[in-house]
Amino acid sequence: MSTLPACPQCRSEFTYEDGGLYICPECAHEWSAQAGDAAEQARVYRDSAGNVLQDGDTVTVIKDLKLKGSGGVIKMGTKVKGIRLVDGDHDIDCKIDGFGPMSLKSEFVRKA
Repeated sequence: MSTLPACPQCRSEFTYEDGGLYICPECAHEWSAQAGDAAEQARVYRDSAGNVLQDGDTVTVIKDLKLKGSGGVIKMGTKVKGIRLVDGDHDIDCKIDGFGPMSLKSEFVRKA
């Protein structure tokens, strides 16, 4: 069984292929197979509230984060300026005052 991509507009899993097009039966969105491949390559990073993140944004930590390897804790409400988005499990690289360079997960921050 082949897996078809989810609809880029409504994220429905019930898409089907008709000729060279993918079609979503829920929202009636149609897109070409080539456009679907390009959409998969361009990853969209979102914060805990669903806001789109970009390089250079300022974010706020939404919960206390314990640091591995040291006894420190990044407190809820800590502002992080000038983030850089990267691929991987921890998708934000940044510098936090008093802690230095580190990686964070986008699910634990909110765009300021």
